[in-house]
Amino acid sequence: MKQTGSTLANLDLNLVVFLRELLRARNVTRAAENIGVTQPTASAALARLRRHFDDELLVRKRGGYVLSPLAVELDAQVEPLCEAAERLFTTAPFDPASTQREYTLLMPDYVLEAVGEPISRALHRRAPGAKLHIMLVTGRLPADLVETLRLMDGLASTPNARLRVSGMRCTELFRDRWVCVVDAATVPASWEKLPASELRRRPWVVPHQPGREYPSTAPLAPLMASLQLTPEVAVRVDSYRATPYFVGGTDRVAVVQERLARRLADRPDLRILDCPGEPEPIVETLWWHEKHEADPGHRWMRETVRDAVRDTPV
Repeated sequence: MKQTGSTLANLDLNLVVFLRELLRARNVTRAAENIGVTQPTASAALARLRRHFDDELLVRKRGGYVLSPLAVELDAQVEPLCEAAERLFTTAPFDPASTQREYTLLMPDYVLEAVGEPISRALHRRAPGAKLHIMLVTGRLPADLVETLRLMDGLASTPNARLRVSGMRCTELFRDRWVCVVDAATVPASWEKLPASELRRRPWVVPHQPGREYPSTAPLAPLMASLQLTPEVAVRVDSYRATPYFVGGTDRVAVVQERLARRLADRPDLRILDCPGEPEPIVETLWWHEKHEADPGHRWMRETVRDAVRDTPV
């Protein structure tokens, strides 16, 4: 313990801050600008770090600099170290009424359409100074979900095997179910459920479809398999919210979330019908990185979002 304390006492801990920015920017000039020091000061700090670690840290390659193997190892250690230090020196009690914190949430446009407004209202009512940055999922989720969520506050998503890994936490937000949307003129008024034969016959409107074939990884793939049905994809659209708008005036069908479909309840030209078979329920979940688990401000945000969603009628 005495040796550890002596080592820390002999170190300039400002070098840790510079090291983090250097590894982030991979450029001495940008690192200097980010922390507000002069170029000579930054160059001197880099020289001291190189002497301390006996390593170049930044290696010149064609087109710029890359991290040395040791620098890659340091990069994995310096971020949690600086975050812990920042928490240590900013441990004032969290006060929703006075916070100016910005929360960054990643969600599909369907979740935004279904519960975005109650989330906005609840956060504004309880923390009027808090900021929101809502990022929409467009197509596939980011390749490195764990790293993405380490840098933001949360992701609204259905359960995903890529999220069920060490370092992730979650809480259920709400449940939904699949329904069929068709043009009202193309079905008898007495129908409450769309027959499986109609799903086979009608061309489909499908959101976030990478190709023309209905993918085996789609949420409804198990239902399609049980009905021995392969959808004919007629329209691909990169938005859940836009899906029903390609149904009106056609014989197409869209299978969408009920909360989204109910937003169209005032359109007499569209009908919302139950799906054939027994589709799996939709479970929307809020996911976050474990580094946020004990953060009072983050815990408050999670609870506020969860309560706002659960109080929202379908």
